[in-house]
Amino acid sequence: MSDPVLERVIAGYMGTIQTVYAFGWQGGEPSLMGLEFFRKVVDMQQRYGRPGAIVTNGLQTNATLMNDDLAAHLAKYRFLVGVSLDGPPGINDLNRHTVSGRSVHTKTLEGITALRRQGVSFNVLTVVSSANVKQGKEVYRYIKSLGLDYHQYIPCVEFDATGRPLPFTITGDQWGEFLKEVFDEWRRHDVGRVSIRLHDDILNRLITGAAATCTMRNRCNDYFVVEHNGDVYPCDFFVRPDLKLGSLMQNTWEEMQTSTVYQQFGRMKSEWNLQCDTCEYRAFCAGDCLKHRFRQTDDPHRLSWLCAGWKRFYRHSLPIFQELAWEASRRYVRQ
Repeated sequence: MSDPVLERVIAGYMGTIQTVYAFGWQGGEPSLMGLEFFRKVVDMQQRYGRPGAIVTNGLQTNATLMNDDLAAHLAKYRFLVGVSLDGPPGINDLNRHTVSGRSVHTKTLEGITALRRQGVSFNVLTVVSSANVKQGKEVYRYIKSLGLDYHQYIPCVEFDATGRPLPFTITGDQWGEFLKEVFDEWRRHDVGRVSIRLHDDILNRLITGAAATCTMRNRCNDYFVVEHNGDVYPCDFFVRPDLKLGSLMQNTWEEMQTSTVYQQFGRMKSEWNLQCDTCEYRAFCAGDCLKHRFRQTDDPHRLSWLCAGWKRFYRHSLPIFQELAWEASRRYVRQ
């Protein structure tokens, strides 16, 4: 991203009226931009922000390029960092390696050490693919053994042009079993100590009634994705020519937010399969992400590829989550 585009992104966004100005820096690998880029980010946020404005920054990285200088900057300005790590070396390096095929696992752990040394807040994001989906317990225990207590698990679901799953794609049943394994380990040993984003979202839904993440919501227009050249799209899973909302170099945020394309895309989330109407778990997935419904055609009425897995997981875990939510609510009332 060039400096003129970066400035247009930040100046335009900081000029809108928000409760919190939230930026998420992703790639590819955003740390390739180097420390100087992220110094510019903060300088521009301070220059264009109103006095007292609250700004949050998130950075998703494999941490292989993380060093003390960059980590110190991220700590100073309270960036929340997500580190991509899919398990122990033999699992992680199946899909995460150098161009020549060499392991990056050690470099990732060195980056985590730099983050810790500088006091950066960070969590671990694990992509659940065919490489690790049958080893949920092992993956969870390994991440925990590193002293990492903030986890996020993301299913890998990708199709070719004919709608057939690509080799690294997991099935719904595999996803359900993976989540069950992780849940059982967490329930036995780590409730209240290890934070798993999905578990936090479920408890938040049960206690407050609110959906904290887009997967649980009925609409898909919570944020914008800005590409390096200023082009804007509704979701990082849907950076497609037909879903381009405009460009920050020519259009305003308001124009793109009210565009027909953005509004139609947002509504598709609630155009779920008729079976979802009577599903007892719909409040926790709202038909699931559109990415898991679309295959060959953009048909939001198709059941999610992961539907069977979500049902398997919720059937197993929801009674326990309901007990935990009840206990948490009682503690809050007593306070």
